[in-house]
Formats: sequence, C-alpha cells, structure tokens
Amino acid sequence: MVRPGDQFQTSKTYTHEDVIQFGEMTGDLGKHHTELDDQGRLMVHGFLTASLATKLGGEFHFIGQEMTCTFIRPVYTGDTITCQMAVTKVESLEKYHRVHLFSRYINQHGEEVITGKSEGVVFKK
Repeated sequence: MVRPGDQFQTSKTYTHEDVIQFGEMTGDLGKHHTELDDQGRLMVHGFLTASLATKLGGEFHFIGQEMTCTFIRPVYTGDTITCQMAVTKVESLEKYHRVHLFSRYINQHGEEVITGKSEGVVFKK
C-alpha cells in the first residue's frame, strides 16, 4: 500500500504517430494537432500528456475519481516529458484507501508543462 511521501516517476518522448493516433481516437483533430508548425512539430494534446499519470497510478492499482490539471505550456512532438507523482494523503476506510496525489510534468528543459492533483481509491485485499 502507498503511503504519504511515496514518489513515482515515468518519462515519454512524444512522436507524430502518438499525436495522430490520439487525435483519431478522441476526434480532436484541431489543426494545431494535425498541421506541422514552422519547426516541423505537432502540438501534443494536453490530455495525452496528462495521461502519463495513468501509468504510474496503475502500478499501485489506483482507480481515479477526480483529476484537475493546470496546463502551463505546450508540449510538442520530440519533447520528452517526465511525470513526477507524489502521494500527499492516504485515508484508510472500510473497504478501500482514499489516496490523494500531486503530479508535476516537466519537459527536457526542466520547465513545468502541467501540474495536477488527483483523488481516487485503492481497494483493500
């Protein structure tokens, strides 16, 4: 079981294929996601970037119930994003633990691109 102070981390470099597949899957085909900018990049969907946290939550069987994100700056194809997640609070209830998380997403230049908070449950065995 996770405890307050536990930390998790994962990274991903986004590709054109990632953006195109996510756009097709979600229907978000805005031209900023489908047309290259002057540097040959596509803007990565905010929720595609934020979804890095789901990999980390899956490691401890977290079932998300609420998530808030602040999108600070855009992410482009070729960017490597690191999601750092920290457990901030755990409440033990009868059938599950209510878990509170804080996530920080940082690009390869050390700049924050997203911050977020999540709440959810981890069922007791």
